[in-house]
Amino acid sequence: ENTRDAIFSGMQRRETYATSGPRMALRFYAGWDIDETLKAQHNAIEQLANSAVPMGGVLRADRVSPSSPGFFVWAARDPMDAPLQRVQMVKGWIDEHGETHEKVVDIACAGDVAVNPTTGRCPDNGATVDLASCSFEGGGANELKTVWHDPAYDAGQGAFYYVRVLMNPTCRWSTYDAIRLGREPDPRVPATIQERAWSSPIWYSASNSSDDSVN
Repeated sequence: ENTRDAIFSGMQRRETYATSGPRMALRFYAGWDIDETLKAQHNAIEQLANSAVPMGGVLRADRVSPSSPGFFVWAARDPMDAPLQRVQMVKGWIDEHGETHEKVVDIACAGDVAVNPTTGRCPDNGATVDLASCSFEGGGANELKTVWHDPAYDAGQGAFYYVRVLMNPTCRWSTYDAIRLGREPDPRVPATIQERAWSSPIWYSASNSSDDSVN
């Protein structure tokens, strides 16, 4: 709801996301009963609201499960900007030696192409930008929806997960300015940029305590 009370309530729940500018939309949930069939359900968000943990929440180990929980991601493009290129999952954890780790993998690619299992990245979708006019062409998606399971899930290891959504490349603001001024783009800075959105994390707690602290 676009009301003051709803906005502040969402921030207090940490159920928030941010973008670098474009008005992309993003949903992110985790739960023990999420599977691929949910993507085709017309009332998927209603089901998730009743049974899963949204971004900003803590998913607790309330059951003995050797399998990863499901992570549901649904991203939609800004209709006034470039299509979406990919969705990434960022995982962070602390190992038994107290060392921090972070890993980034692509989990959904525009054009229904598969993620390369060796590199963990989507193939290049061929999107291009005309630096003379800042028009963009190439592949992309109006929305990307996926259910992901962590192949390195450890039921006894606390972790956090958050989503990053990347658009196809577009002109950087300095390139737009150069076109308006009739100049060449400044070679000291990139001519293009990939706008993006980030979710709040979902924390996985190996403890089923009601305490909000996370392992």
